Amino acid sequence: MLRKLAALPSGRVGKWVVIAIWAVVLVPALMLAGKLGDAEQNDNSAWLPGNAESTAVVERAQKLMPADSMPAIVVYDRAGGITDADLAKAQADAKAFQRIDNVAGRPQGPVTSQDGKAIQTIVQVHKDKSGWEGLGKVVDAMTDVGKKDADGLGFHVAGPVGYGADSVKAFGGGGALTTITALVVVAILLITYRSPLLPLLPLITVGVALMAAEALIYLLAKDAGLVVNKQTSFILVVLIFGAATDYALLLISRYREELARHEDRHEAMAEALYRSGPAIMASAATVAISLMLLMLAVLNSTKGMGPACAIGVLVGLIAMVTLMPALLVACGRWIFWPAKPVHGGEAEQKESVWSRVGNAISGRPRLVWAGTVLVLGAMALGTLGLDASGLSNKDQFTNKPQMAVGEEIRAAHFPGGSGDPVYVVSKAGAADQVRTALAAVSGISTVMDPVVKGDEAVLLAQLKYEPSSEEARHTVDRARTAVHRIEGADAQVGGSTAIMVDTENAASRDSKVIIPIVLLVVLLILAALLRAVVAPLLLMATVLLSFGAALGVSSLVFEHVFGLAGADASFPLLAFVFLVALGIDYNIFLITRVREDALLHGTRRAALTGLSSTGGVITSAGVVLAGTFAAMASLPLVFAVELGFAVAFGVLLDTLVVRSVLVTALTLDVGRWMWWPSKLFRRHDEAVASATEPDQVPAYSGR
Repeated sequence: MLRKLAALPSGRVGKWVVIAIWAVVLVPALMLAGKLGDAEQNDNSAWLPGNAESTAVVERAQKLMPADSMPAIVVYDRAGGITDADLAKAQADAKAFQRIDNVAGRPQGPVTSQDGKAIQTIVQVHKDKSGWEGLGKVVDAMTDVGKKDADGLGFHVAGPVGYGADSVKAFGGGGALTTITALVVVAILLITYRSPLLPLLPLITVGVALMAAEALIYLLAKDAGLVVNKQTSFILVVLIFGAATDYALLLISRYREELARHEDRHEAMAEALYRSGPAIMASAATVAISLMLLMLAVLNSTKGMGPACAIGVLVGLIAMVTLMPALLVACGRWIFWPAKPVHGGEAEQKESVWSRVGNAISGRPRLVWAGTVLVLGAMALGTLGLDASGLSNKDQFTNKPQMAVGEEIRAAHFPGGSGDPVYVVSKAGAADQVRTALAAVSGISTVMDPVVKGDEAVLLAQLKYEPSSEEARHTVDRARTAVHRIEGADAQVGGSTAIMVDTENAASRDSKVIIPIVLLVVLLILAALLRAVVAPLLLMATVLLSFGAALGVSSLVFEHVFGLAGADASFPLLAFVFLVALGIDYNIFLITRVREDALLHGTRRAALTGLSSTGGVITSAGVVLAGTFAAMASLPLVFAVELGFAVAFGVLLDTLVVRSVLVTALTLDVGRWMWWPSKLFRRHDEAVASATEPDQVPAYSGR
């Protein structure tokens, strides 16, 4: 049955049917994919957990204060000191700000700092349906006002609105990210195949898959409640390019081998798809299921990313096992020009170095794997220094946008929490008690009188510290403890600092819940694929060790090379899911080939032939995937740079060390016990290796 299915997209008629179907799909996909940005949700609800206290405060406060508004903190500065003309300009600007769309009410200020070197004006801004894009337009309009006739007076928009606007500009590099990722893939494929034509087919197929996936995700976001944000959109591009190209590399490599054995290219492709298909599908299933498990997260940004990226992987898989084979067969052998495979010739060994690596390992495999484990374990110690408690707004960029400059100026001349207060909502009857409790909290400087409407009240408290600092977060924790003790108050604490606290807590919970489940699911997939217990356990152990080593090295690089302030709270979980799911790919590609060869030649010989035959293609696949994730560094966002580096480094570590050295050495040392308790385990390597023809090998019904 599987063989018949494999022959469909490569048939003499089937290939044209497949190409025609994808051409029909592409027409609406092109129109819908471009609308994905319209379906993105980038407000707090798209990132925060729905049950977070800060989320509840937003919902309750909307009844008492301007709905869904946030402060823009306008900062003026002059090194020589603020003049009367500067203050007059700030006052005129404050009036002009009121005429800007989405500005709510009258600004607070302007207020001159005590040292006389800066001015601060606080402007409340509504968020319209366009979300962050709307904030960007407001900040641009305010900047046009503030910088007009400035005469050397510094002007910056800080606070939550300034952060939102600069985030829009940073994420706006998504189009450039797609271009850079495509160029990286083309460059690596050109080097891999040394053919000017062959790389076009994987690139076309990936492009079609990306359009189809984005169109499908748009429909689900628009009509089925799928939450998609900017973060998900750019990761989707990188993931589809990397994973789908990996599947193409594996298929093309096997197709090239079969072209040397079959004169008819249709037969060669059918055999190649039949042989490589199970590994490709198992790999994609592992990644997709691991990503789907992110739906168990309470952090909405993580929960929404899971199904969207899983859809991307599955669409990429479908394209690579249907459209890609059809295009290859339709083009014929000439697509490999100038090195066209010849029927009856020897299959090309691209990387003879892997044969030498295997021979070197085979001498003392136990020493090799033990030494490798020690080195990887030492690298993993770096995780002890990983700071994933979250980043302040100004530290989330690799450059220094105007918001970050404004925050530094504001912190130098004004009290830390000015303009970005803590919001506390309570029952109206307990408002005075809540105000008294808040005023006694260490880290709170002032508490304003409550605003009461009906049976609800809201209080604003100013922090002594910069709102995104560690001290401010501890203050929020103390404030919550204090107001929660008041019986019948139903008091809840929110605001931007509380949002950071809730995000960090949710991310920590998600890691503790999802990571063990991902490990169990991946283990079960491996057990089902290999029909064994020992091999899946060993492979999972190697991937976990590789993840720890990658995270440890990444932690050191983030701090001592990149000079970053820390990592996003969701970074460890996302790095784990991507590295484990994608890292296990290469073990699947290798071990399924080893198992196939072990049926004919025994496990020891199969470990060496499997490494030799898959070494080139797996290395190329790893470089492609690492290159696509490394392209994320083109975005000026700390989260993108850190996730891109960690996954790229981890993938290369998996490809060049874990798969080639550690797994091969373990397979050589453990031998046929790798396949326990399957029937293959009960077949002694010596008996299998003595067979000179495939039909002399004892029958194995478990395949």
